[in-house]
Amino acid sequence: MPTSFLTPEGYQKLQEELEYLRTTKREQIAIRLHEAIEGGELLDNAELEAAKNEQAFVEGSIKELEILLATARVVDEKEIDKEVIQVGNRVTIQEEGTRSSEEFEIVGVAEADPSAGKISNESPMGKALLGKRVGEKVQIDAPAGSYTVKVLKVDL
Repeated sequence: MPTSFLTPEGYQKLQEELEYLRTTKREQIAIRLHEAIEGGELLDNAELEAAKNEQAFVEGSIKELEILLATARVVDEKEIDKEVIQVGNRVTIQEEGTRSSEEFEIVGVAEADPSAGKISNESPMGKALLGKRVGEKVQIDAPAGSYTVKVLKVDL
């Protein structure tokens, strides 16, 4: 199984989500199941079926999170290089031919959220930026086409 990279914040967030699913969500589903069973005909009970489906989904999510957290490599900020782009860095880039710059944090797949400025190390941009330094030009081969960016800043 491939290693997933997580920032300390991402690891904590996933731990909290797992705890919520194990406790609060499981309890809510148990109540729904109990009420559905008490509520009537078991052969044709849509609420019971919906609760069972939700239970299966939650149990699957719990198992996924347990595996992810057990195999994750938490990025130690003390080990992050400010010279070479790696998971955990904040990177400022500028697309060739534009005046504006963009800032991203390179994170593992489990934490990726492009709308929040967090791009995966396995995305086309993330892959292209890994190992690069300030001042380097990088070609990004994205599904919508290729473009070139210049690395302006690498930070924590």
